[in-house]
Amino acid sequence: MSDGARSKHTLDKDLGRLADIEEATGFVARGFLAPGLALLFLLLAASAAAIYVFGQPQAIVVVIAAAMAAYLAMNIGANDVANNVGPAVGAKAMTMVSALIIAAIFETAGALIAGDAVVATISSNIIQPEVVSDPAVLIRLMLAGLVSSALWINFATWIGAPVSTTHSIVGGVVGAGAAAAGLGAVDWLSMTTIATSWVVTPILGAAVAIVFQAFIKTAIIYQDDKIAAARRWVPLLIALMAGSFATYLVTKLFPGAGAGVTALVGIACFLLAWALSHRSVLAQSQGLENRNRSLRKLFRLPLIGSAALLSFAHGANDVANAVGPLAAIVDAARKSAVADVVNIPFWVMLIGALGISCGLLLYGPKLVRVVGGEITKLNPMRAFSVALAVAIIVIVASWFGLPVSSTHIAVGAVFGVGFFREWYIENSKHRRAYLERRRQLKKTGKAGSKNESAEDDEDDDDNPRKGPSNEEITRRRLVRRAHVRTIVMAWATTVPASALLAATIFALLGAVS
Repeated sequence: MSDGARSKHTLDKDLGRLADIEEATGFVARGFLAPGLALLFLLLAASAAAIYVFGQPQAIVVVIAAAMAAYLAMNIGANDVANNVGPAVGAKAMTMVSALIIAAIFETAGALIAGDAVVATISSNIIQPEVVSDPAVLIRLMLAGLVSSALWINFATWIGAPVSTTHSIVGGVVGAGAAAAGLGAVDWLSMTTIATSWVVTPILGAAVAIVFQAFIKTAIIYQDDKIAAARRWVPLLIALMAGSFATYLVTKLFPGAGAGVTALVGIACFLLAWALSHRSVLAQSQGLENRNRSLRKLFRLPLIGSAALLSFAHGANDVANAVGPLAAIVDAARKSAVADVVNIPFWVMLIGALGISCGLLLYGPKLVRVVGGEITKLNPMRAFSVALAVAIIVIVASWFGLPVSSTHIAVGAVFGVGFFREWYIENSKHRRAYLERRRQLKKTGKAGSKNESAEDDEDDDDNPRKGPSNEEITRRRLVRRAHVRTIVMAWATTVPASALLAATIFALLGAVS
């Protein structure tokens, strides 16, 4: 080999090594990008808090609490918001990127517009003010609750468990409160109400999702003319969603509006949404074949809307988990007293709202995949049932100021739809009659385009040819039982784990203060 050729060969090898180094460096840099941006947000939150509380008593403690609230908010975004967009992503109605962007926008809007009622519950209704009357103790208590919740949720996100952030913060506040002044410090009446909602709302989520899914199957999927049925009922479902949301917004934005005005606005939005969606569905359905795959296309836009609505409702409810304790700390530090009613500054709400969105965008995709595809198989019709059920329940809970777990409701609804699928395939007389009509038409050779539904739809239990048989369902259930056990165990351990962790952190803070 000549010197020139040898030199060129050596240069190529060196350039190849350089390219490998650059690729490896880029991979490592991407791994550090999310933590770097998260740290930057924490610094910005702490800086904002420092500006607002400069010169006030306990300013340093408030700044630390603001950073911890921002940290907790990011963990909520990474873990909890998966429930909002997971069904839509699992049903392939949205890409991961578009889902994350939509969720971030509506989470922020919900937190800022309608999050104050639940923040008040978390900040002042769990621990009795008359029992914990020392503001320094209350500040340490709430700070311990923030730190313990953030650490527990961070751990749960790391292992891929969709735990309840509401459970985490409530457990943290209760544990720290018990460590501060004994079990008598806890407002057990308020806790009973909250805990009851934790048991009831997953069941309600499952029940409401089953009702919607049963209606969609009976009124649309198992009709001989699916497209005509969809044109009739899909606009009505969209209008129901819009009317409910409009009614809720009126109560939050205009609390002085009477019941009559609120009802009129809700009805007007229902009718307007029906008119617009009727035209939209009619236009989309032109030329579509009479099959389940066509129905998925028609449900795509409603599913995106329900995911946005659910993100708004989640922001309104779960921002309290991050900023409720911070609001209590800011109020106690400013007044040097423990108040029955806590004022909630706008900058406090803003930290929670932006923190949730930041955590979702940086760390959310992992649990989006768990909720959207690993519990049971979702298509747009099932996912719409889940999203609409959860949105309605979370909106009603936020209306009454109840810090419900959107995780429980969403996962309960997903389980409900999955178990309903198992029951429906084995027991539905309506489904059997529909399939028998198709078999008879096929035998007589009279099956036209309207009766050739779903013959080649992929992997759908509503497809008699490719869906699972009864024997297959018995052998491999449509709901993955392993996920049921894992998630129930995560739920059962969250409150005691965060409570014990908060009590320990409270004691440590007392030792160093």
